[in-house]
Amino acid sequence: MICLKNGIIHDAIHENPYVSDLLINGGKIVKIEKDILTDYSMEVIDLSGKHIYPGFIDAHSHIGTDGFGIGYEGQDYNEMNDIVSPQLRGIDAIQPMDESFGMAARAGVTSVATGPGSANVLGGTFVALKTVGKRVDKMVIKPDVAMKCAFGENPKRIYRDKGDSTRMSTASKLREMLFKAREYQQKLDAAGADVFKRPSFDMKLEALLPVLKKEMPLKAHAHQANDMFTALRIAHEFDVNITLEHVTEGHLIVEELAQENVPLAVGPSFGHATKFELRNKTWETPGILANAGCQVSIITDSPVIPQHYLPLCAGLAIKSGMKPFDALKAITINPAKHVGIDNVVGSIEEGKDADLVITDGSPFEVSTTIEKVLINGKAVE
Repeated sequence: MICLKNGIIHDAIHENPYVSDLLINGGKIVKIEKDILTDYSMEVIDLSGKHIYPGFIDAHSHIGTDGFGIGYEGQDYNEMNDIVSPQLRGIDAIQPMDESFGMAARAGVTSVATGPGSANVLGGTFVALKTVGKRVDKMVIKPDVAMKCAFGENPKRIYRDKGDSTRMSTASKLREMLFKAREYQQKLDAAGADVFKRPSFDMKLEALLPVLKKEMPLKAHAHQANDMFTALRIAHEFDVNITLEHVTEGHLIVEELAQENVPLAVGPSFGHATKFELRNKTWETPGILANAGCQVSIITDSPVIPQHYLPLCAGLAIKSGMKPFDALKAITINPAKHVGIDNVVGSIEEGKDADLVITDGSPFEVSTTIEKVLINGKAVE
């Protein structure tokens, strides 16, 4: 057991921090209270004057699928041969020994949702995992958290000469696959236990059944306001859950997004507007959306922004008007909710994984030192 004594706890649940002890056992937080009695069997660490935060979480990354320093030949995040590829699983692309994971973990980013890019209308599933380990299967928190789909410029640019040159084509291809998957499910239901009446196995349609059953959401890449509305329109048509990813023009339609009440992953907000649909990019977006009551996660879209700069992104959002507590939630409990892992990570609560970041100040300031990071109760080297 480990007892962290007298730390200033920022639990991502209560806005005001408080001084308390934390007891860790078996990789879990088992007790939070002042003056926990200790004995010789415990490792006791005095953290007087130090700050304890939940491990930081990125709800939208491509870490492990686009290796650090290995160039185009090492990229595995976009399938370029098939515009509709829902049968692909992000877990199969991860390179756990990519140095990006170590850099992220040492910076306090303890969990990520990572998976396919936005080349395809349907790209496959994202996986939620911890940022330490050598074997991806042992890093996984949740193997299939969402089905990636994409709107806007990327699919129609990449497949312009292969059947998709307009936003209309992109939307029609997604609709077609959802219609087919719904019909496939109806045939399966009608056949019941009679295997001879079942439709021929279709891996793409099988992959979409959890979406139709609301067991996982569509994870919709959408920068422009019109693309977000198209994504929402299709989600309503087929009665499926959806999260909006990137949300670059979200501040222009804040009232509509607040009414929709869907999770929003905002970013990457750093760098130039490298294409037309990014021309309204601003660090003000996450704060404006959070002030309107939206559930906002700040994302890096790593490697667009290196994964280890996630807390810096939150700091830049604060500089542009986001409330510090909203920014903390945007890289802890909100992304955990966004990808459905908030039962185990995202806040400092009894029963949750002991993923903790110990600092000498605010993690949103570049002068702050991250003194120790724990993942599953073990110190990151």
